[in-house]
Amino acid sequence: MAGYLLNRLWQSIVLLVIVSIIGFAVLNLTPGGPLSQFALTPGMTQEAMDRIAEQMGLNRPLPVQYLDWGWRLLQGDWGTSYRDGQPVLDVIGRHITATLLLMGTSTAFSIAIGTWIGIHGATRPYSIFDYTVTIGAMVALSIPTFWFGLVGIYIFTLELGWLPAGNMYTIGDGSVLNYLHHLIMPSLVLSLVNVAVWSRYMRTATLDVINQEFVKTARAKGLTERRVLMKHVVGNAMVPMITLAGMQLPSILGGALVTETVFTWPGMGRLFLDSLGYSDYPVVMGLLMVSAILVLLGSLIADLLVALVDPRIRVS
Repeated sequence: MAGYLLNRLWQSIVLLVIVSIIGFAVLNLTPGGPLSQFALTPGMTQEAMDRIAEQMGLNRPLPVQYLDWGWRLLQGDWGTSYRDGQPVLDVIGRHITATLLLMGTSTAFSIAIGTWIGIHGATRPYSIFDYTVTIGAMVALSIPTFWFGLVGIYIFTLELGWLPAGNMYTIGDGSVLNYLHHLIMPSLVLSLVNVAVWSRYMRTATLDVINQEFVKTARAKGLTERRVLMKHVVGNAMVPMITLAGMQLPSILGGALVTETVFTWPGMGRLFLDSLGYSDYPVVMGLLMVSAILVLLGSLIADLLVALVDPRIRVS
């Protein structure tokens, strides 16, 4: 187990380096580069631009710039925001909690609802319920997240007035209930696509386990269908779903970017778009690295959970 963990950590480090190289190269090779926001300053001359580039070290070869950035990153210096002069880690730290809250809530919704739908559909295959949720899943996967968000705002905010249209809380009201009230709609919108994916995979995994010999043996021993389902089927069907949960993290992060924009949620996704529009490349690179770390960490935790749950993987 220790060898497996070390191997996965080594792979994660290599992937982080590759992601950082690609991200750094793409951002610095785009038209205008990191100096593009200074070019919009009235009265800015080429001489002034060259002086700024020299002060920021942007006139050096790109590999040298990357090595300098990477060395400072390892020392805890992620750079300074071009926008407000604040350290990048402080800027990201003010937004990461909101994103983790949104992602955690939507993931919990996805797992709970998707698991129930998948198991219910697998135990009643080709029923009206099964056909209905299959069609619903295809619709959810076909329609973009922002459309669900706009429709939700129109129905539950403009027409019914039940839920707020955006933001994380009401100014002047920092109660937990107020936070939860603002969290309901964005988390449900973000979880819709993931519920569709989770329910389809859970249905397939449950059907596969139901047809195994050990399940038939449990029924032959006289166990009730409910006991067979809860004790023998669901536990075994959840093993591949743990891996799926880790694989879903990139799509959840991507969906959070859109959802946070629609609902003006003050998370990393909204910060990424704002920083990209302002050409605040230190913050963009910082967000890229934090996102990559979260995805790799989630995948690593999922793999470890699978190894702990499934004795066959621990033995191998």
